[in-house]
Amino acid sequence: MASLYVSPHPDDFRSLLPLIAAEFCPSTRPQIINEDPPPSLNARRPALALPAGEGEAVLSGASAVSWYLACQGTKAGVDAKQQSQVWQWLSFADNEVTPVSCAVVFPLMGVMGMDKKLQQSSRAELLRVLKVLDQALEPRTFLVGESVTLADMAVVTSVLLPFKYALEPPDRKVLTNVTRWFTTCVNQPQFLKVLGKFSLCEKMGPVTPKTNTAANATAADATAADATAADATAAADPATANGPPKTEAQLKKEAKKREKLEKFQQKKDMEQKKKQQPQTEKKAKPEKKELGVITYDVSTSPGEKKDVVCPLPDSYSPQYVEAAWYPWWEKQGFFKPEYGRKSISESNPRGVFMMCIPPPNVTGSLHLGHALTNAIQDSLTRWHRMRGETTLWNPGCDHAGIATQVVVEKKLMRERGMSRHDLGREKFIQEVWKWKNEKGDRIYHQLKKLGSTLDWDRACFTMDPKLSYSVQEAFIRMHEEGVIYRSKRLVNWSCTLNSAISDIEVDKKELTGRTLLPVPGYKEKVEFGVLVSFAYKIDGSDEEVTVATTRIETMLGDTAVAVHPTDPRYQHLKGKTALHPFCDRKMPIVFDDFVDTSFGTGAVKITPAHDPNDYDVGVRHNLAFINILDENGLLINVPPPFLGMKRFEARKAVLQALKDRGQFKEIKDNPMVVPVCSRSKDIVEPLLKPQWYVSCADMGKQAADAVREGQLKIIPDHHLKTWFNWMDNIRDWCISRQLWWGHQIPAYFITVDDPSAKPGEDMDGHYWVSGRSEEEAREKAAKRFNVSADKIALRQDEDVLDTWFSSGIFPFSIFGWPNETQDLNVFYPGTLLETGHDILFFWVARMVMMGLKLTGKLPFKEVYLHAVVRDAHGRKMSKSLGNVIDPLDVITGISLEGLHAQLKDSNLDPVEAEKAMQGQKSDYPSGIPECGTDALRFALCAYTSQGRDINLDVNRILGYRHFCNKLWNAVKFSMKTLGDNFVPSENAQLCGEESVVDRWILSRLSAAVGLCDGGFKAYDFPAITTAIYNFWLYELCDVYLESVKPVFSKAEEDAGSQRRAAVCRQTLYTCLDVGLRLLSPVMPFVTEELYQRLPRRQPQHDPPSVSVTPYPESEEFCWHSEEVDRDMEFAMAVVKTIRSLRADYNLTKTRADCFLQCIDQATVSLVQKCSLQIQTLSYSQAVIPLTANEPVPAGCAVAIASDRCTVNLMLKGLIDVEKEVAKLMTKKGDLEKQMEKLREKIAKSDYKEKVPVKVQEQDAEKQRQSQVELEKVNEAMDNFRKMM
Repeated sequence: MASLYVSPHPDDFRSLLPLIAAEFCPSTRPQIINEDPPPSLNARRPALALPAGEGEAVLSGASAVSWYLACQGTKAGVDAKQQSQVWQWLSFADNEVTPVSCAVVFPLMGVMGMDKKLQQSSRAELLRVLKVLDQALEPRTFLVGESVTLADMAVVTSVLLPFKYALEPPDRKVLTNVTRWFTTCVNQPQFLKVLGKFSLCEKMGPVTPKTNTAANATAADATAADATAADATAAADPATANGPPKTEAQLKKEAKKREKLEKFQQKKDMEQKKKQQPQTEKKAKPEKKELGVITYDVSTSPGEKKDVVCPLPDSYSPQYVEAAWYPWWEKQGFFKPEYGRKSISESNPRGVFMMCIPPPNVTGSLHLGHALTNAIQDSLTRWHRMRGETTLWNPGCDHAGIATQVVVEKKLMRERGMSRHDLGREKFIQEVWKWKNEKGDRIYHQLKKLGSTLDWDRACFTMDPKLSYSVQEAFIRMHEEGVIYRSKRLVNWSCTLNSAISDIEVDKKELTGRTLLPVPGYKEKVEFGVLVSFAYKIDGSDEEVTVATTRIETMLGDTAVAVHPTDPRYQHLKGKTALHPFCDRKMPIVFDDFVDTSFGTGAVKITPAHDPNDYDVGVRHNLAFINILDENGLLINVPPPFLGMKRFEARKAVLQALKDRGQFKEIKDNPMVVPVCSRSKDIVEPLLKPQWYVSCADMGKQAADAVREGQLKIIPDHHLKTWFNWMDNIRDWCISRQLWWGHQIPAYFITVDDPSAKPGEDMDGHYWVSGRSEEEAREKAAKRFNVSADKIALRQDEDVLDTWFSSGIFPFSIFGWPNETQDLNVFYPGTLLETGHDILFFWVARMVMMGLKLTGKLPFKEVYLHAVVRDAHGRKMSKSLGNVIDPLDVITGISLEGLHAQLKDSNLDPVEAEKAMQGQKSDYPSGIPECGTDALRFALCAYTSQGRDINLDVNRILGYRHFCNKLWNAVKFSMKTLGDNFVPSENAQLCGEESVVDRWILSRLSAAVGLCDGGFKAYDFPAITTAIYNFWLYELCDVYLESVKPVFSKAEEDAGSQRRAAVCRQTLYTCLDVGLRLLSPVMPFVTEELYQRLPRRQPQHDPPSVSVTPYPESEEFCWHSEEVDRDMEFAMAVVKTIRSLRADYNLTKTRADCFLQCIDQATVSLVQKCSLQIQTLSYSQAVIPLTANEPVPAGCAVAIASDRCTVNLMLKGLIDVEKEVAKLMTKKGDLEKQMEKLREKIAKSDYKEKVPVKVQEQDAEKQRQSQVELEKVNEAMDNFRKMM
């Protein structure tokens, strides 16, 4: 056995790396020795002494030892490419990470004497290096490949000390990918065994030395910390470790180090003295100002219009704003397509917009995925409605077969101690309906809270009679056509649910190796993630063939061994058979191309009845299909003692029996994916069952062709590859579910009481008939077998249809198909289907296929697929992570205790609940503040880039609440400015008297209108939110409102001033009116509240609500002028330059004269034209344009605004010149010292050879920056001296 010599110190990362690597090779794991190697080995720790059989070699150093061990455990890369990548990361850990990690952490450990400044620069360098790592990890779980490799082990151990002692929560928040990866790695079993439970740093501070308490600790342990320091210092500066004699420069450097160490020690002593002194009481910090909560207290009956006469509250409050509007919108009929027209059949030149909601599960509760879907769909619906189209957004709810049945079964067991079988099918279904009527519309209430303008009178439930009739009709038509057929094939089987489940209900749990998982019905956890090898004897010889499996119990159903036709190792086995060890079964050796010769021994056991690949092999070679599992997961068709055993108990028994017979070979860790039922958490079994299938080949081709030919558009188009991949390789769809809740399959098995007809089998489609009633089915059966109806006995299939079957016909079943209804004629096909990309196949593809099959039409013209919502760290939303957010909690706010309480009420395992609580505490230490519906909707739309994922940060949503407040204050100020007697002109148009800033804001408004219109048409929601946000915040509030204040303050001076103010008011009103209408689809509540307070252009004819007011269009608002924008852009550049100068010279309240030296007369004219805006926005006393030849008065600070204009700000007499010069002299001295130090460093003879290129580049940049800064200081000093 090899011996590994390591340091016992818990922070010696050099020793921790090989220790972790050793855990990945359990079969060849070396003996661990916590002391220095014997002198005879001539090696330093960590060292690995190999046994005689391996050449008695000695490996020394963390990299060499860990590389050897990683190769033993196959963790150094699976091929040459991966090995190169691993080596690259090893080098990165050694050369880039370790030196800066040591420089940051060692001073905290009291090992090295660095001054604070040096430590701080190392910290900045560490963060820079980790950001490089963060980018590399963005698309990956691990650094190389799909599982842990030596690359991960090396880089983790190199950042171990910073994560433990130096990287505080704010640092980790910036390094989301690194933190995720680091946490994933240190929680791997092998890491845990070496490191124990790892705690991340909460606050950086001095580290208390740890003592080693191991029973066999030797005297060497006392110096372990020093050894760690020495090893790591050697890593940080390799030249100091066993190197050549030191040069004069090195000795000088060491002397400086010692000096710093002494200073550091003195500083520590001083800090220690301060700690011992009695502490004076600190002043309490002022509490942060809470967001105001104002409520609407005016008595308003549901459906009545809100009181908009009372004054607006001082600040925006979601509770006030969102009160009473929704019931009024609903009562007014704004959500109905009939609104504003006599009949929906009436021709509308604007067109029809129809979209159906992706029906949420009746059991469901709103989560952020729903909120995203809702925000996008409602914004689109409101936009189309405001454009004057006949608009319908149809609500609905899915009966969610499995989910609902599970919920009601649990409720029954909890409340009455009964199972569904105790009640019987009919009474159980009554219980489900009772539950549905009590709880089932909860999600509708939540959707209303989000402001959804759905036509609630058309709400549908997939088990309603109208939709149930459509489902029955669809099945019968497709069955009679032969598209639906009966077959016995492998399905995803949940033993707990006793039902087949769809692929979307199977969670794929990735394992990196041996893992114990809980399984329903088993007291002890079950082992997964291992590969068991065993041998089959070859009949008639002493030879054997070795095979491997991750599910050893399935060998009881093996009926063949497969090898590749070209594999030379097995050519002699052609025509031979292998013997099953537990029964007299002879299994043929079959030759098949599917076998991978490089995997394992190149021989594969074949279990056709319990594995999809083996099933295909079984069909190709006509093998026996032996089903060894019943519906409850008990073993059948197997010999004793395995008969009747539970499947995972049989796993242990089979393994032991193989060992007893001497046919067991080995067991080793194996990365694998375990299929887990999302509903029951049971391990899914592939099981042979007779089921109903939909033949999808022809329908899939039609669906693919519809997209290829441009009849159906999928947006964004990067999903096309997935679409074609699925459609072109589609498999038949299993639609049977062994449940009671759902649409019972309208198919009947026929028994004929006549000697001329032989008894049928379940698998024979000839003995199955479908019908709208039993009578109809009986007549069809009698006709088929040519006997009288009384000779026919029928048994209806007890199974129900897959929920996706009823969802697949949802776009036309909601309108009463197959009946020709008015709604079906007007609204089918629909316009758009908007949903998440994760159900592109499960729902979208099936709607397209079934729409074409049953109606001959595509169900919609476009499909827009939004991204999937993840948390701020990019993690998938998961209850066990504690990152699932209820949108209503974001709207109304919730405390951390409230979030914890929700977890306690959930069905989470206590360990997972505790982990989830820690996640909540980390992400929401103060809970979630009240953000309001509008802010949430705006944030979700702003995030919706056309990608695959959205990382949602609650803090950003809160930022949009502050935007609402800015909006609120802007409208309040504007209304006060407009005055009570203001009357807007009948139409929004220019009068010709607008000022520069009026024309500019109307140009920017027109640009925003164009961007929003284009954004909605292209489903580019960030473009819409950015355009609106920029217009309101940066253009209207920051520039226009500030610019026009002098106009209004001088409004009464003379007739000209009055006229200018009047024009200004009309411009301001247009901005408010159009700006609120632009924003309305995304922020419906706050825009309605504010819009209702504005006067109307045509009070008798204008619509009653902003939600049914025309959406602004570029044809009407066509005032965009590039020339005006350019002129104002120039003026704003001047303003920013003046503001920058004022800040430089600390002129906070003092107004100064500003001389603008212009390059030509045109620029002078432009400055004169914009002088009022420049003066107002820059807080200047006066703005004086000068030509290039005119002299600038002495005593000005100078800055260049553009190539056309230089700003000269008069400072003489406004500041204490001598004081400013003294400050600049000090700054100049500091800069010159820094530059001299840097020059000395660069001038050294060995600088170019020894200093890394990256550091040389940084030094050059520092030198350049210092030079620029020095020039500025000298220039400022010259300016000041002129004033003296």
